[in-house]
Amino acid sequence: MKTIRLLYPDYVSGGLETYYLGAALMAAILPENRRQPLVKVSIAPPDGKEKPIRHGLYAEAEVLAGIADAQRKIAAEQPDRIITIGGNCMVSLAPFDYLHGRYENTGIVWIDAHPDVSTPNDGYPNAHAMVLGSLMGSGAPQLAGMLKHRRFRADEILYVGLQPLHSYQENFLNGAGVSYKIQRDEFVSDGEIRNFLDRFEHILIHFDVDVLDEHLFRATYFANPELTGDGSGGGRMTLEKLTAVLHGIADHSDVVGFTIAEYLPFEAEKLHNMFAGLRLFTD
Repeated sequence: MKTIRLLYPDYVSGGLETYYLGAALMAAILPENRRQPLVKVSIAPPDGKEKPIRHGLYAEAEVLAGIADAQRKIAAEQPDRIITIGGNCMVSLAPFDYLHGRYENTGIVWIDAHPDVSTPNDGYPNAHAMVLGSLMGSGAPQLAGMLKHRRFRADEILYVGLQPLHSYQENFLNGAGVSYKIQRDEFVSDGEIRNFLDRFEHILIHFDVDVLDEHLFRATYFANPELTGDGSGGGRMTLEKLTAVLHGIADHSDVVGFTIAEYLPFEAEKLHNMFAGLRLFTD
């Protein structure tokens, strides 16, 4: 089994430059494994400039170019498994689409406080909120149009950690027939997860760091009071609960895709910016 690590530091899809540094740090945090080559998607470093909104999508050209480059890099490698290191949630689109084409019977466990099924018509132009809807063939048409394989069905998705929804997200999920549970007071049970896993030969895991409670884990979007996003709230999961969930999935299924998204090291970014202001490091 050939496994690659896809370093995909997309920040424009989330409208926040910290995602770029977060991806680089996450690549260093993961355990070393020389059997898993690191393949980097070409994303231009942040430049502090605002990007235009076209067809309801912020930085549309850059977002689509990143997806296309990820697709080219994956196709060249032809991996059996992909560990995707983001960046924001958009980084799951290209690898999950590729793996869906490679494996017939595949389900997604989406570990996230948010459903990621928004569309350009919902008033929030950042593509990271549209990725799962796009993998289902909805979401943003320009994103869904990048898919090379069949769309994911509603019954191939399990949400873990999902928090209260906006009305348009609820309408989409209900209309699409996606089964979901708001997990404010209790998470989906181990039995519910196991029942989902038993239906599939292969599993894709999307892990968004903001599923974690920002009061307990600070490197998440909602730990920064200056950020508001689309008005959604943060997650309620502890690191211990997340560990148990991930072990439960990995121990009972064939995980062929794993995305780590939205790690936001705000304190490290402050240090980076401080050093960047010293001529010693830039001359």
